Amino acid sequence: MPDSTPPGPPPGPRDPGDAWAIGPDGTKAWGRFGAAGLLVDDGAGRVLLQHRVEWSHHGGTWGIPGGARHQHEDAVTAALRESAEEAGVPDDAVDLRHTALLDLGFWTYTTVVGRASRPFEPVIADRESLALSWIPIDQVDALPLHPGFGASWPALRAVVTTTPHVVVDAANVVGSTPDGWWKDRAGAASRLLSSVTALAADGVESSLLDLPFARWWPRWTVVLEGEARAASDPEARATADPEARAAAVEVVRAPGSGDDAIVEAARRAGDAGDGPVVVVTADRELRARVESSGAAVRGPGWLREQTDARSRLPH
Repeated sequence: MPDSTPPGPPPGPRDPGDAWAIGPDGTKAWGRFGAAGLLVDDGAGRVLLQHRVEWSHHGGTWGIPGGARHQHEDAVTAALRESAEEAGVPDDAVDLRHTALLDLGFWTYTTVVGRASRPFEPVIADRESLALSWIPIDQVDALPLHPGFGASWPALRAVVTTTPHVVVDAANVVGSTPDGWWKDRAGAASRLLSSVTALAADGVESSLLDLPFARWWPRWTVVLEGEARAASDPEARATADPEARAAAVEVVRAPGSGDDAIVEAARRAGDAGDGPVVVVTADRELRARVESSGAAVRGPGWLREQTDARSRLPH
């Protein structure tokens, strides 16, 4: 969304990111470190849109609340901050779905897509909005849209309510690494739960789920059986972390067959119809059972590569 007009002068000093980025051909875009915005649906078929004030670039059009990223600020944090500043979106009221990236080389715009985790009404919190409204998805195209948002809306609309679901066969994943897990099955399962919870907060690259856009935050279910059922619940990440809301992991402690519990979890996820279902297992019989219900299957290495890669990143 290049050539975005900056907001009116703030009462205090600007962040270094509140400046123009200029491309090789002279194209200007607001946000020295890029920009980000939030597209959130309310779970009832409506998305929150902002009617832009007339003095802004493309004033009078409709788009999503957003703005320049601050220095050292990630796109998700920026989108949530901007939506709070412009639309009064509570910082604890959005569950992440995915991010879509527009990269112009010299500047990026990240659309952060989420669902309201609880009802809230937007509030005009600055001078950049004429109105803030929950718009039915099938009525968005009838509005005069900001050109940047209008160009991205068809692709966003196709998956705006999509949430993939990953079901983990804990016994199979733990058993795929000869690290002495058999000496303490509950402890090994606890470590897996901790790794999955951290991964759930960080999100998954879209290519790993055969989905479009940049990054996704699936729902996660980890099924424990036998002695592993004594595993401790994963600790929640600090509530100050804006991505912690995406870190909830459902833990199923199977009273009987772990395979039956996995099949049931995959079936329930598929019946919800929110998005693709992926089961992580290398068990051939289980693979056949879940694939027959429409789920995709990934081996333990798929999950292990992601958690190992994450553990090597600085935190």
